[in-house]
Formats: sequence, structure tokens, C-alpha cells
Amino acid sequence: MLAPRPLHPLARTPAEWSERLASLGERGFRAQQVFRWLHARGVLDPALMSDLPASLRQKLADDGLGPTAAVAELRRSLDRTRKLLVKMNDGVTVESVLIPSVSGPGKPGELLDADAAADEDDEEAEAEGPAEPSSKIRVTQCISTQVGCAMGCVFCASGVAGLKRHLGPEEIVGQVLLGKSLLDEGEVLRNVVLMGMGEPLHNYEATARALRLLTHPQGIGLSSRRVTVSTSGLVPEIARLGQDFRGQIGLAISLHATDDETRSRLMPINRKYPLDELLQALRDYPLPPRRRITIEYTLVSGRNDSIEEARRLASLLHKLRVKINLIPMNPIDASSLGPPDWDRVYAFQNELIARGYSCFIRRQRGDDVAAACGQLALRGAAPKVRVARD
Repeated sequence: MLAPRPLHPLARTPAEWSERLASLGERGFRAQQVFRWLHARGVLDPALMSDLPASLRQKLADDGLGPTAAVAELRRSLDRTRKLLVKMNDGVTVESVLIPSVSGPGKPGELLDADAAADEDDEEAEAEGPAEPSSKIRVTQCISTQVGCAMGCVFCASGVAGLKRHLGPEEIVGQVLLGKSLLDEGEVLRNVVLMGMGEPLHNYEATARALRLLTHPQGIGLSSRRVTVSTSGLVPEIARLGQDFRGQIGLAISLHATDDETRSRLMPINRKYPLDELLQALRDYPLPPRRRITIEYTLVSGRNDSIEEARRLASLLHKLRVKINLIPMNPIDASSLGPPDWDRVYAFQNELIARGYSCFIRRQRGDDVAAACGQLALRGAAPKVRVARD
């Protein structure tokens, strides 16, 4: 068990700021001012908070308020995807990716990419906030929740060196503040997906606090419909997420196989929470009307990419409200596994569509800047376990 981290000022809610400032002899209304400076404006330097008295700015500096992370490296893809190598104050690095929306056809035979599919369940979402100008380019940001990962999935670069440490909520939120500061003119942050390095539900307390901060109306103000947590299948924490947020936070499940034997080879967490338990957790998740759980399915050549597997997947998900994102595996140096040929990817997709599922292929974005999770932050890391068992 990793020791809990002290609560950073950026991780405080307005109510917690009110208590803290009262203890410093400040008036209550200052709490909302400070919170807005941090989360709505992204200003972490107290010296720049111009409508606060100098005495309070000094108190905030003495309280440890300041940047939690910085961009150590920025890579811009030809498709405008931006890969951020984010360096925390203790020197560790994680990754975040800014993914602008795309229009027009993808690869031949592709219906929609996963980025476009993210908006498909949003009939109600437009009423939740001010309308965005039609000229705005919508951006999805993928953020990390841990340095490395303990789950050991054989197709994922994030777990190459194992788990180094959890991120604090201020470091999770800090990635979004950095991302917003790097948006191009005409772009707007539309969605945040916790699909970067790490297993969000393995770092539950920090993840939950970050979700509350990201969706707070006085701060960044993301709609809960625009935030998605991806998990490899931690069953108790899925139930807890559903209870704590009443199902309003989007849920994505890394499934990747349709039987316990195959899934356990690809994803060791399946040995603890096998498919029957995971599927029951999905049935029990308090899904709001017109919302669906996203099933993420990485296609690995020769492992889980056959038509028979597609049919088993359709049967396995019967009566669940889901949409399916197919993800051709990104090759990584530490694994001999790789993606199927595109004709097998399309055949897999078409089989699921024929059986009544909304099924999308995640368009490969940012390949020229190593945008797959973990490829940049963990370059050169010694593999901990990278052998796919037969």
C-alpha cells in the first residue's frame, strides 16, 4: 500500500478553501476567488492573482500554492495531435495527449473513429452548458493517473516498468490545466478521458477528487458527460464509482477478450476479477438514460481478432447498453505482439455491426510522435514483465 499524499492546495474544493482561509484569518468570499483563479483561469502563481490583497497572496505562497507540473517535451503530429511529456515537481514524467476532432473519411471502409463516436450519446449534453460556436475545433484530452502501471497488460506500453507511484489529484488536474494552456486558437476542450498512463481506479481517491474538481461549475466546469474513466476491470471500484457519481461519469472497460483463459493471458487482473464478475458489475452500473458503457477492445494479431471471437463478443455483451471501440494494437518495443491486418479489423467490425452493435475503429492518431500511451515517458525503461504467455 502506497502512503497517502498530503493534500495540495490545487486539490482543495471551494469548501475546503473556505475552511483553510478562515484558519488564516481571511474572509469567506476569498475562497471562491482563489478557486476560480486556480481552476477556471489556470493561474497557479499567487503573485499573479491581481484582485487579491498582497498579504493573502503571500499567505498562499507560504501555503505551498504553485505549479504542480510542467511540460518537459511537446511533440506535434502532422494530424495536429499533441503529445505532452509532463514532468512533476519530483522529476517523474507522465503523458497527456491533446486530440483535435477530425472530419471526413478515415481509412477505406471505416465508418467512424472513436473520437467521433464519443459524441454519439450526447442528445442531452448540449443543454448542460453554454453552446459552443460551430467554428470551434473540439479537443479531447487524454490524461494519466499513475506513473507507470501495475496491471501488467501485455499489449500496453504504460506498464513496461511497473508502477512507480500514484499521481495526486492536483497532478491529475494539473495536466488538464496545462492542456488548456496549449490549445490552438479556435480550439475548445470538449472531453477529458482518463485513459493515459495508469489504472484510474487503482488510484481511486485521487481520481475521484480530480473528477469532482474537473466538473466543478466554478472551475474548469466540464460536464460529467464529457469525462470518461477507463478501467481494466477493478470490480469493487467500478461499483464505488457508480455509487459516488450516480453513474454520471462515463465508464469505459478494457475488455480485449471473450474468455477467461485468453483475457488472463492478456490482462492479469482477470485472474482476480474474471469476466462473470466484471459483466455483473456492468449490469449493476447505474447508467443514465441514453448513455452507454464503452467497451474497448484492442485487436492483437492471432490472439483475439478472429470472426469467431467477434461473434463471442456479441454474445457476451448481449442485453448490455454498450458501444464498442476497436483499437488495433500499437506495436511496442517490449512485446512481440502486434496489430492485425486491416482487412481482419474491418471484418471484425462488420460482424459486430451486423449483430446490432455500434462499433467504431479508433483512428490511429499521432503515430509520428509516439502518441500511444507510455511510449514517450517510459522510453528506455527496463521491462518488468513483457512476455506474452501462450
